[in-house]
Amino acid sequence: MDIEVFVTPGLGDNSFLLTSGDEAVIVDPQRDAWRFLEAADRRRARVRAVLETHVHNDYISGAHEVRDAHGAQLYLPADGGYEFDHVGSREGEELTVGDLRLVAIDTPGHTFEHIAWLVYEGGSDQPSAVFSGGSLLVGSAGRTDLLGPDHTAALTKHQYETVQRLKGLPEGVQLLPTHGAGSFCVSSMPSTSRTSTLGAEFRTNDMVLATSPEEFEDELTGELMAYPAYYPYMAPINRTGVPVLRRTPQIPVVSADDVAAAVERGVTVVDARGRDEFAASHIPGSLNIELNSGFGSYVGWILPFGSATVLVLPEDEGAAADAATQLLRIGWPMPDGVLDGGVEAWAASGRATGSYATASPQELCDALSGEEPPHVLDVRQPLEWKWGTIPGSQTVFASDLPGREDEVPTDRPVYIVCSNGHRAAIAASLLDGKGPEPVLVGDGGVGEVLRMCRERQAVDA
Repeated sequence: MDIEVFVTPGLGDNSFLLTSGDEAVIVDPQRDAWRFLEAADRRRARVRAVLETHVHNDYISGAHEVRDAHGAQLYLPADGGYEFDHVGSREGEELTVGDLRLVAIDTPGHTFEHIAWLVYEGGSDQPSAVFSGGSLLVGSAGRTDLLGPDHTAALTKHQYETVQRLKGLPEGVQLLPTHGAGSFCVSSMPSTSRTSTLGAEFRTNDMVLATSPEEFEDELTGELMAYPAYYPYMAPINRTGVPVLRRTPQIPVVSADDVAAAVERGVTVVDARGRDEFAASHIPGSLNIELNSGFGSYVGWILPFGSATVLVLPEDEGAAADAATQLLRIGWPMPDGVLDGGVEAWAASGRATGSYATASPQELCDALSGEEPPHVLDVRQPLEWKWGTIPGSQTVFASDLPGREDEVPTDRPVYIVCSNGHRAAIAASLLDGKGPEPVLVGDGGVGEVLRMCRERQAVDA
């Protein structure tokens, strides 16, 4: 048995290629499934099946790509409501791959239809691994509130029962979850390890150590982060299915005139360059979402789902393919184009550019001790505010800022801060030109500001 783990950092998810001899299965593949297929080809293995643990709420499935390429059968939860041909799987569903036997077990909680897959080697009657999907995770468990408040209580009860059931498996069983560190589908801060064993979780995972349903619920719901606004669109798309692409689509290169015409039509310019470059010069009205691993998530979080976009990209080779792949994973339409020559070409065409100031945490601390302190806008998540805020600061999560820009004072500069500058950069671009004079704290965050101000006060005392 050979297991290859594919980690998608921006979404915080794992997909798995399980190989035995010249046969393989792929578990919970994402939309850009050609990376898994290439790995199977290197092993000279035919992918006989795709196994899904649940209807995904955070990404678009790549099951159809795998079926198209290898003729794989799709084993999907029987109660998932899928509208295309598949094998509806529930408790007791079995298939063999090489000398492995895979058996489905019902594990509701993260979703109602959720199943896990046990892996048995040779003729063993004891499983050696479990693909746990969004049930038991490494150091955590899948959250139960993603389907809305009307279902949270029932799903939490199911998740407790599922975790208790998994506690009945041998300690040596490998735990292979789909969700992990970086995923908004986790209920609390998980371990950074992508896999574990049940024995390790039995000793250290607070969800497993909970001694009652009430204690489990407290652990499960005590540190929930807000989750992206695009999530409700994912399950309906996954139930319907998506077209086969076979490769990442190419985004066309367009001129400054084309971008200007797109802006006139109401298309959003998403500028994926670094925060300092954007602050120095950008197309007025554009949105700064840096092309890091969270690019796709924040595009889907900030903009109305499926909005038309054009991109301004870093000069890095592969930037267009990276942006296209991240958007593809969340079912976002391909951008209308990438601006040829970037902001320099825009300026060379005679069109105006915008800019705003930046500041360091130390400069913000210095400003706060001045005679006329600035306004501070903290755009972290609500959970993070509980960990400490700058006294007197306004708190609005970055994704909630669109439509609320007029709540920010305009009579003085507004220093915008988060934990590391990424979300502050998004917020600064949203406020630019809307009234307040934004000052981006792009290097460091609230923690550094509080520490520096404490040190300053100690020196002054």
